[in-house]
Amino acid sequence: MNESSFSVVSAKKLGLTFQTSDGPVHALSNVDLDVKRGDFVSFIGPSGCGKTTFLRVIADLEKATAGEITVNGMTPEEARKSRSYGYVFQAPALYPWRTIEKNIALPLEIMGHSKMERASRVARTLDLVNLTGFSKKYPWQLSGGMQQRASIARALAFDADLLLMDEPFGALDEIVRDHLNEQLLKLWARTRKTICFVTHSIPEAVYLSTKIVVMSPRPGRVTDIIDSTLPKERPLEIRETPEFLAIAHRVREGLRAGHSYEE
Repeated sequence: MNESSFSVVSAKKLGLTFQTSDGPVHALSNVDLDVKRGDFVSFIGPSGCGKTTFLRVIADLEKATAGEITVNGMTPEEARKSRSYGYVFQAPALYPWRTIEKNIALPLEIMGHSKMERASRVARTLDLVNLTGFSKKYPWQLSGGMQQRASIARALAFDADLLLMDEPFGALDEIVRDHLNEQLLKLWARTRKTICFVTHSIPEAVYLSTKIVVMSPRPGRVTDIIDSTLPKERPLEIRETPEFLAIAHRVREGLRAGHSYEE
């Protein structure tokens, strides 16, 4: 089998309904999706459309109530136990009393890696996110963008081949966000990870992705899957090209078509 044809995430008729005191809430409905090895897939849609919920199902933080899903050919629970993915949350979630290197090393400590192995991996991941020289700093001594890069380094430290990212740059200003988008593309090219990325930003989704998954409001459904025709080398200026603007227009149309105005 061609390695790039392997489905890292495969969902078939996936659904998730939460039972609440006010009745059932249908968060996801009939989601069919294949994420291939090496893909950079962005999920975009309005608030409450199930983007983060789908990411949490992949990570075994939520359980699907209908359909099926596999992660690296396993159930999400098996994938979690085999540490098949790294997860980057919206906020950096770094422990303020631990230095940056000790924050990054935390999952390696839990997994029982030796001190020497931890030091080697921390140094390597700090280099990947351009934070070499900041290992002894504490989170409060770093900018928001640097803290989020440290969070990405922590998710990369144990070398899982799948990276789940839930709006990691959403709280940052536009200039910092642009810079981190550029760095993330370089990181992806260097590591060849498979990335699932949740965003509210159309330009961010188009700039980063090989595939864009457009989702509708609750119950979250996939209304369009757009394969990017942009080259892998993407300077920020590519966002002004007709090709980029055409993809962004299709994303916008997909969001508009899937939106319910009856809420």
